[in-house]
Amino acid sequence: MKTDVVIVAAGSSTRFGGEIPKQYCKLSGQAILKRTYDLFAKSPLIRKVIVVIAKTDIELLKQAFNGSNPNFIYGGSTRSQSVLAGLQSLQNAPPNKVLIHDAARPFVNEGTISAIISMLDQVQGCAPALPIVDAIKYVDDISGKITADADRNQILRMQTPQGFCYSSLMKSYDQLANEEDVHDDLTLALRSGMICKTIPGLPDNFKITTKSDLQRAELNMVQKVTFSVTGTGFDVHQICDGTGMFLCGVHIPGKISLKGHSDADVGLHAITDGLLGAMALGDIGDHFPPSEGKWKNASSDIFLSHAKELTNKNGGKIAHVDVTLICEEPKIEPYKERMRKQIAKILEIDLSAVSVKATTTESLGFTGRGEGIAAMASVTVIKETK
Repeated sequence: MKTDVVIVAAGSSTRFGGEIPKQYCKLSGQAILKRTYDLFAKSPLIRKVIVVIAKTDIELLKQAFNGSNPNFIYGGSTRSQSVLAGLQSLQNAPPNKVLIHDAARPFVNEGTISAIISMLDQVQGCAPALPIVDAIKYVDDISGKITADADRNQILRMQTPQGFCYSSLMKSYDQLANEEDVHDDLTLALRSGMICKTIPGLPDNFKITTKSDLQRAELNMVQKVTFSVTGTGFDVHQICDGTGMFLCGVHIPGKISLKGHSDADVGLHAITDGLLGAMALGDIGDHFPPSEGKWKNASSDIFLSHAKELTNKNGGKIAHVDVTLICEEPKIEPYKERMRKQIAKILEIDLSAVSVKATTTESLGFTGRGEGIAAMASVTVIKETK
């Protein structure tokens, strides 16, 4: 099931004030829009992200993304026109589900995104919502006189992203009059008869509307702290007659090889499992089942690159890798520096963060008898939380 995202960033931010629209203002040194975009672009649940901007804001967009533009289109004079433009831009390769999100909500998390996408298997529309905790009254908008009580249990505060079945939302927008504007997409979805539900929202997923909201957002960023997690990996492959083997991404010529469905690089396999373990994302067999023919003789750097991408998308930064190769032969020492460089290249980390060691088992066990090679890896990942 394919899920795309439309980020609405074409507003002029009249309530915010200032020289530029709020979505281009800096939050801890980075444009709010860029922070919002990255949340979805890094999610493994999302296929494509489209940003809808005003025609006058192209230079601001370039500055926000440091000259590397995201997928974007120009919006209209109203929010509804901008959302429709975003939806229409997806028509050539339509998703099954689409999320509509405010550019000025830079704190949505992966759990909310996942919950909305899952709920869309049951209903046509879904959004995060917060309960009202204060007493609610009806008030005359002219005189300010309180006229009646309101039941706060029947009222919720809607947030974004709001998720929908793409084809159903497109039909709803097709029925919208040219100049008509709606406050949010749920309004239109309900009008057209779509079944919509809510999931629990989070207070941190607030919309930056005023300068005081931006100050609150800055405090929110300051409160984030980092912590480290560690994953371990272990792998074994049998030795057989051959013309050489791959260890830690380096080809070692010789009269022996390693048996395996892929290239049997025991070192990279152990590191891959260590990364997946650090991020609690299963193991190498879950992502690359040996029962699938497409992985036969595959280069193991594919597996490690995939684990690295998943780590980054889930908010992790690889800090250190330590791998130990356990074998009687081949001799590892002549190849250790090349191995370190290859691992650093695949993981896009500094060479100083990669350690490769080798040992024997003093002729004991299957490695001591020259029947196989084992590898152990320990991987440290830095994550950010609050």
